Amino acid sequence: MDRQDIENAAEAVREIFPETPLQLNAHLSRRYGANIWLKREDLTPVRSYKLRGAFNFMRKAIASGSGQTFICASAGNHAQGFAFACRHFQVPGIVFMPVTTPQQKIDKTRMFGAEFITIRLFGDIFDQCYSAAREHVEVIGGIMVPPFDDADIIEGQATVAAEIVAELPDGVTPDLIVLPVGGGGLAAGITGYFEGDLPLDTFVFAEPAGAPSLKSSLESGSIVTLPKVDNFVDGAAVARIGDLNFAALKHFPAEQVVLIAENAICVTMIEMLNVEGVVLEPAGALSIATLEQLDPELIKDRNIVCVVSGGNFDFERLPDVKERAMRHAGLKKYFILRLAQRPGALRDFLNLLGPDDDIARFEYLKKSARNFGSILIGIETRDPANFAGLTQRFEEAGIGFEDITENDILANLII
Repeated sequence: MDRQDIENAAEAVREIFPETPLQLNAHLSRRYGANIWLKREDLTPVRSYKLRGAFNFMRKAIASGSGQTFICASAGNHAQGFAFACRHFQVPGIVFMPVTTPQQKIDKTRMFGAEFITIRLFGDIFDQCYSAAREHVEVIGGIMVPPFDDADIIEGQATVAAEIVAELPDGVTPDLIVLPVGGGGLAAGITGYFEGDLPLDTFVFAEPAGAPSLKSSLESGSIVTLPKVDNFVDGAAVARIGDLNFAALKHFPAEQVVLIAENAICVTMIEMLNVEGVVLEPAGALSIATLEQLDPELIKDRNIVCVVSGGNFDFERLPDVKERAMRHAGLKKYFILRLAQRPGALRDFLNLLGPDDDIARFEYLKKSARNFGSILIGIETRDPANFAGLTQRFEEAGIGFEDITENDILANLII
């Protein structure tokens, strides 16, 4: 990867937005005893870094004399970056989205692209949508704009690195750069820009635990296609890392990839919203959530750059994010209780709750001709340690119970 080409791309992207800020975050810096810098890609016009790659790809295609229609398949940030670039260059574009795409994402993509884009809904899942887009490219002779596995896309994402260098204070060099990974375009671009200047162990890669495409491939020594992924971190839930991106990253040890539980990401999202007033999507919180997993001695007094990849969050998901965050932090649990069916039994049970315990959910159905009934109860508290005392009081009172908080199958069915 040629650094001058990346810097030329960084200069070109100034046509559509200024450098995103690199901010020293006081809250995180105090917590970890380090200088934590946040590269705020959630502050681009489309609230993600994806605009960089789409813009760079189309800029080069247009410069080469292409007058064809551009096509992409995406239900997320790539679609919005693509649409914005189509409007900027005033070229026609077609966005293929699954039929199941939320209306909010459809409307936002249409807003960015205005009259220059057409949205076509096809298939129930992304693979069907992507296949339809590829077929349409063949039919009309259009140009497919891939989300991550393309040299010009990677070059566009690498402009993030050029900005980091320009924005760090004189004399400051990053000791660690934490990069979120989905398809690998951002990670390939940034590591490529710094190749030869920073040691390999400068980079930490953050993947959702439910979509470890890079880590699995590094461990295998070749690209692995995951049989299934958890789509909660939708901006990074990729079953197969890009070919070019893996080629750029395959020399990194698998140990430098940190897997972050989806519920832990929710804790970071809620904290950044409540403390900093920063709205992040799950993939955008990946790099910050990774700090909790790193050796405290490794990061103490170091300069650490976390690339915050995006902030396109649908607030209809907020209750689910809060729920996951509380469960991960140990502040909320769900139990199935076996309670005697007699007058006063419920009152006796309520007396077992502590002063900081609050009932968040309660379902009870009295059974005829039975001495005991089952209760589903959700309890929130202020300190995770309170649950040890509560369950001890359950046992002393002879109340049978099962903690189903971590039983994903059962919890997803009834919670």
